[in-house]
Amino acid sequence: MAKMTVNPNYCKGCGLCIAACPKKIIKFSAKINAKGYHYAEVEDQASCIACKMCYQTCPDVAITIEK
Repeated sequence: MAKMTVNPNYCKGCGLCIAACPKKIIKFSAKINAKGYHYAEVEDQASCIACKMCYQTCPDVAITIEK
């Protein structure tokens, strides 16, 4: 099973990972990080296929993919 995590301290809430995800399992968190942004988070970890599209599009290197 793949695991996708977002470091909320690095995420600026641009939404590029949300648009890039083919499974549409990433959404904005209801929480706000220290910079004042709603950061991205995975809503259905079990559906992640580790395609790394989110990782490749993230300009802030806030995403980690583990297999």
